[in-house]
Amino acid sequence: MGSWNFSTTYTELPRVLFTPVSPTPVSSPKPLLINGRLAEALDLDSRQLQSIEGVSQLSGNSLPQGSTPLAQAYAGHQFGHFTNLGDGRAILLGEHLTLDGRRFDIQLKGSGKTPYSRRGDGRAAVGPMLREYLISEAMVGLGIPTTQSLAVIATGDPVFRETTVPGAVLTRIAASHIRVGTFEFAASQGDPSLVKSLADYTILRHFPEIPPSEDKYLLFLKEVIRRQIDLVSKWMLVGFIHGVMNTDNMSVVGETIDYGPCAFMDKYDPATVFSSIDTQGRYSYENQPSIMQWNLTRFAETLLPILSEQPDRSVSMAQDEISVIPSKFRSVWLEGMRKKLGLLTHSEDDIPLLQELLTTMSEAHLDFTHTFFYLSSALSTDVTPLEKLSKWLVRWRERLNREGRSEEDIVLQLRSTNPVYIPRNHKIEAALRAAEDHSDVTLCEELVALFANPFVSSDVLNPLFELPPSDAPRYRTFCGT
Repeated sequence: MGSWNFSTTYTELPRVLFTPVSPTPVSSPKPLLINGRLAEALDLDSRQLQSIEGVSQLSGNSLPQGSTPLAQAYAGHQFGHFTNLGDGRAILLGEHLTLDGRRFDIQLKGSGKTPYSRRGDGRAAVGPMLREYLISEAMVGLGIPTTQSLAVIATGDPVFRETTVPGAVLTRIAASHIRVGTFEFAASQGDPSLVKSLADYTILRHFPEIPPSEDKYLLFLKEVIRRQIDLVSKWMLVGFIHGVMNTDNMSVVGETIDYGPCAFMDKYDPATVFSSIDTQGRYSYENQPSIMQWNLTRFAETLLPILSEQPDRSVSMAQDEISVIPSKFRSVWLEGMRKKLGLLTHSEDDIPLLQELLTTMSEAHLDFTHTFFYLSSALSTDVTPLEKLSKWLVRWRERLNREGRSEEDIVLQLRSTNPVYIPRNHKIEAALRAAEDHSDVTLCEELVALFANPFVSSDVLNPLFELPPSDAPRYRTFCGT
């Protein structure tokens, strides 16, 4: 294992898209969590990261050799309203190259003020940074594209929010931090050549499969749409609610990014929303596909000047792609749901079967994850926690029987598709409280270990499999800014 290998290309873009700025030093950096598996994947030495020099770099107190720290400019529609934004508490150190040529953004989150901080202090608290670490690790285990967290470093400095809380810096690893909002910012400058430069850079770095043809920007739009459909469908299949699907929180490369008020659904309710500021339910579970389409429409609008030299043709091309998003999403989502039900073939009665299941789950307040997990044991017996689904289970077994597959084969599919462990909200909160109040990350480490293999069901008696108490108050999340 080696050390950082920075080779940054983002600085080749027009200067209006970023501002050089260095992190603000902290008082007493101390590692809380270091992601050894991720360090290894990046060809980094985790022991070196935990050294005095390594912790100094991960906290922003010193800069790794070759880094070119900067804050990225971007805009975004926040709850539907356009505003200029930018990295207000995050600094991109640069791009790290692995030995096999893969390129990753290395960003310090909570590293101090930037020109885009507005009234913010540029800092972050221990709780939200550990939360991002935990949830992003869970997403990796679940096979969902995501940014990852390399480290959380306690700063030794207080952060002032509603109360005084301990501060932290998170090292975020991403294929890219280019967002829909980055393109919105470029388009807002009124110079089509800026959008073209950003699109050319993004295609060259992140979409090398797109040939340099005259329709490459249309192919770019198609591929961004495809990746977003894949991403959001995977969220829906595990009950994940992002919570703040503003356009500045949508990565064009199709990774989950910005884990502010996110959470996983317990009892199935399509209208579930956790974010304390989403009072209208704009970003509820059931609204995520339509919001995805809304965001992609904003993205397509930024590309209109470069899709075609003929404005009317550009609009028509964009509309054609946006209009088919709902049907494409439904097709991908249905394929995923069939797999969760143990099905391999298609039948015209699959949709009514699935709809009946979801309706019953909602009316009976059944847990989303547990319901699908227990299907494997419900194949051959009614003695399961799914007695409220007894009538549906009969029809489900009949549908499975038509495929003529062995029970062993079906069970294998069910257990490889439906996770045992997700980030249960009450367990996440317990882990964060222990870390914030007592600097104890033991439960965080236990959760990370479970999330690495969420489909392994050798010990469903593990306390982390348990549901929240029935009398638990309604769960609320906060952005943690």
